[in-house]
Amino acid sequence: MEKGMKATAKFIRVSPRKTRLVAENIKGKGVEDALNILKFTPKKPAEILSKVLYSALSNAERQPGVDVDTLIVDTVMVNEGPTWKRIQPRAMGRAYRIRKRTSHITITLKEQ
Repeated sequence: MEKGMKATAKFIRVSPRKTRLVAENIKGKGVEDALNILKFTPKKPAEILSKVLYSALSNAERQPGVDVDTLIVDTVMVNEGPTWKRIQPRAMGRAYRIRKRTSHITITLKEQ
């Protein structure tokens, strides 16, 4: 695998669990098919994943001798980033913890 055939987005403010659900739909698909699937997926992670996929595609275009039309999505890794901790006031002076999760998304492309 060439070095520039991947893209990473870090500290994205979307839950990794929800992102993995959308990411499973594009693994192993051609880049054009994957972009169409993400375009018509009505979830927040779909837009973020499409941006990362466009970035990986752009990185692949800069590699000499790479045919962009034959690229497929090799891996989509969604790792957990740091969690923002917030407080929700509750009755009788209590406080509940709100965990706002973040994701690190990596998309790797390969030629067919």
